[in-house]
Amino acid sequence: MLLARDPANAFMAYDPVPVDNAPDGPLAGLTMAVKDIYDVSGYRTGCGNPTKLEDAAIANRTAPAVQACLDAGARFVGKTITDELAFSLHGKNAHYGTPINTRAPDRIPGGSSCGSAAAVAAGVCDFAFGSDTGGSVRAPASYCGLYGLRPTHGRVSLEGCMPLAESFDTAGWFARDIAIFSRVADVLLGADEAALPETPRVLRLTDAEALMLPGRLDALAPAYSRVASILGELDTEVVDETGDLSEWLMSFRRCQGVEAWAAHGAWITSRKPNLGPGVKDRFEFAGQVSEVDAAAARDFRAGCKARMETLTSGDRIIVLPTMPDIGPLLTMTHDELDAFRNRALTMLALSGLPGLPQMQLPLGEYGGCPLGISLIGPRGSDRALVCLAARIAGTD
Repeated sequence: MLLARDPANAFMAYDPVPVDNAPDGPLAGLTMAVKDIYDVSGYRTGCGNPTKLEDAAIANRTAPAVQACLDAGARFVGKTITDELAFSLHGKNAHYGTPINTRAPDRIPGGSSCGSAAAVAAGVCDFAFGSDTGGSVRAPASYCGLYGLRPTHGRVSLEGCMPLAESFDTAGWFARDIAIFSRVADVLLGADEAALPETPRVLRLTDAEALMLPGRLDALAPAYSRVASILGELDTEVVDETGDLSEWLMSFRRCQGVEAWAAHGAWITSRKPNLGPGVKDRFEFAGQVSEVDAAAARDFRAGCKARMETLTSGDRIIVLPTMPDIGPLLTMTHDELDAFRNRALTMLALSGLPGLPQMQLPLGEYGGCPLGISLIGPRGSDRALVCLAARIAGTD
């Protein structure tokens, strides 16, 4: 870490190695932290696990997405704690601790990009890189009151970044204000491939909203009203006409699991690393997904993709809660967290299965804790979603 203090316990305790950045550029004057699954020249990439760190060589090249921000003038200040192998939504690393969610100190920061979100929320850096496979930017951004983006799958380079499930993995980032977030978007996203009208039609998804815990949807009413005041009346639709989204969850878990085991199964089998609670269970599940179940999950995923692309076709976007609740309490048991994770993943899979962009806005709260709302757009509409977020936030 290249900072004098770490009030959120967000950073890995690596020896400080300065990393060159351009003296000027569109990100000049901004400080940047990087989730410890991205290579940064002069550092090992520990991926949240001591055995992985032991096996890692010192990187001699920085991941291109991170390098783009350095070349744009951002100053690197350190690598941040991640859940082990990025395979969690909670941010509770059994080896390196749980970063502090300064917006709700008795609650988890969310994961797996826990350290990055905690560092930005604590104000010790201006923006930070995370990644999002199943919700690892969106969840901590909602819990910590930050702007965050899951880009269109493949939109931002993941070269030099540890894979988890490659057909889901995306590179994302956090910022406390939309102006800084937008400056980073200009560097990382470039021009959109899919145009959105200035005032797109906005859909609410009633079956997805039904996943919210009691009272939480009401708490987002002012945020929905804000969206409507900028973009017009909100129409309603359902994601799945059966009214049951459980198969969306199982499709995601099985597809992700097969890919996670392909990425890490051989290493886990040979090195037998000490994996923390939850992460160990998820890899055990991943290693047991049969080819029959995997094939059925992939077929179902194709239908999910078609459905979500229909809902976001033409001039339409979706507005929905980012998470079904505020951050769970730190004292929740493993079983309680796992049950909540399944509820959350069902909601998060709506953009994850089809690979669509989802922009999280910190516009709500419940019980004094952050509760976010999101925009999902057509494939390739990422920059337009960031611009819409700026308008909704009242800064455009």
